[in-house]
Amino acid sequence: MKKLNALFLGTAVLMSSMLAKAEESLPTVMLYKTPACGCCTEWAKHMEKNGFKVMLHDVPSTAMYRAKAGVPQGMESCHTAFIGDYAVEGHVPAADIKRMLSEKPEGVNGLTVPGMPMGSPGMDYGDRKDAYKVISFNANGKTSVFASY
Repeated sequence: MKKLNALFLGTAVLMSSMLAKAEESLPTVMLYKTPACGCCTEWAKHMEKNGFKVMLHDVPSTAMYRAKAGVPQGMESCHTAFIGDYAVEGHVPAADIKRMLSEKPEGVNGLTVPGMPMGSPGMDYGDRKDAYKVISFNANGKTSVFASY
């Protein structure tokens, strides 16, 4: 019985160590938002709940950061983030960001959820859930659907 308890304890310690390492390996989210944007702060909380460290930067306008990110015209939202080598615009779910970081799709510069669809992370107020798409984009502004909700 003592050996079984020791084995269980050792396995539990190993698993918690592995989970901690996995979360440590996620890049920090550099989030640029305007001071009055509450949904941006809610998206940051969503990212933190999913293992990301978030550095919030309140700025008068996100236009400069959106341009730096290369977000195509018509694909804008209320905040811009930089995560590792990628840009993220708007309320993109953490699961899709983790997928992008893991798969490293060729030619993809980032992901965007255009607008502010109800039911997306940070925009989840009440029971309303609008259909929306997560769009990938490249340096030339070419877009494609990465995920649909």
